[in-house]
Amino acid sequence: MAVTAVLLPVLAGTPALADDKDDGKSGRNQPPARMSVVGGKRLGMSGTQVELRKGAPGLPGKLTGKSWLVADAESGDVLASHNAHWRLPPASTLKMLFADTVLPKLPKDREHEVEPSDLEGMGEGSSLVGIKEHQKYTVHDMWLGVFLRSGNDAVHVLSAMNGGVEKTVRDMQRHARDLHADDTHVVSPDGYDEEGQVSSAYDLTLFARSGLQKADFREYCSTVRAQFPGEEKKGKKKRETFEIQNTNRLLTGDYGLNPYKGMAGVKNGYTSKAGSTFTGVAQRGDRVLLVTVMNPESEEHNAVYKESAALLDWGFDAAGKVEPVGRLIAPRAVPQARADSAKGEGKNRQEQPKQATAAAGPESDKGPSGALVALGVTGGALAVLAAAAFLVHRHWPLPDLIRRR
Repeated sequence: MAVTAVLLPVLAGTPALADDKDDGKSGRNQPPARMSVVGGKRLGMSGTQVELRKGAPGLPGKLTGKSWLVADAESGDVLASHNAHWRLPPASTLKMLFADTVLPKLPKDREHEVEPSDLEGMGEGSSLVGIKEHQKYTVHDMWLGVFLRSGNDAVHVLSAMNGGVEKTVRDMQRHARDLHADDTHVVSPDGYDEEGQVSSAYDLTLFARSGLQKADFREYCSTVRAQFPGEEKKGKKKRETFEIQNTNRLLTGDYGLNPYKGMAGVKNGYTSKAGSTFTGVAQRGDRVLLVTVMNPESEEHNAVYKESAALLDWGFDAAGKVEPVGRLIAPRAVPQARADSAKGEGKNRQEQPKQATAAAGPESDKGPSGALVALGVTGGALAVLAAAAFLVHRHWPLPDLIRRR
């Protein structure tokens, strides 16, 4: 049985017009002179963007990520950013888009016997969960492999079940456009380094915000460890399993790094071209924040997690004390029904709009107010912690707040 961390549901153009350029001094690429302004003009500017009010804490020092962003997950307000729309290799954080695209299409209890062709086309040195040819796995097993071990083998098998890698790439690209993730160009569904495969801190945050609307997505990305099916052997009545653990170090901890309090996912990645990438979601009190950090220059162990944690700490301290520099805008079409919505939720929530505003500026993304019911999960049973809904202003209303132990 999978073990999950504290879990919360949260939400949730124009491509860059210049290529990355090397400054010839630092050895690092420089952001393009012009970038997308989806979400607001300041997000298209290079460098750090923040607007501190009186009494607001300063940004943490020693932030070395090429690109980063911290945002309020519910309102979509971007509290601060650095080269938010810089198109960079995403590594396995692109698997958030893969999951958000494919997960709703495949029933989790469906079984699939792996054909050799399902595993073709994986890049050399790919991260693997250990899927074997001619063995049967459930879709649930494979999603655990995607989220916990970043298994490219699981991604390729699920892609085969979705009609093949090429179709899956097209589906992902189409979904990225629906989310206004216009910095993203998908070449491989697993995030492996491929020529032209790019995304941005802004887009990765959109993928997390969208994916976290789905109950299964929230469950998988917050799972700390689980049992994965081993190879089925003749003569043995019971198929053996082995334990897999999440590679998100803010969820599990690591040597010299404690788990981040309130962390509930979502996805990390690393390739030689992308460096380390990470998108995380965390909660303190009633506030939920999203953070994305791409390719820190620091050589410190776990730098991407330490910089992400520092930005989250700052974001929780600074919330309400800064002017937003932009906004995570809602998709072009808000789903009419969410599988993870509690029964009767529609009675407590205002009707969702059929179309979300697609304008680039944050002032143009006006959404409806919504209602939020706090729920808890203890011992597998839902326990209603709040007797009535309370109204808050949201640009993309959240599903019910759920905690898992």
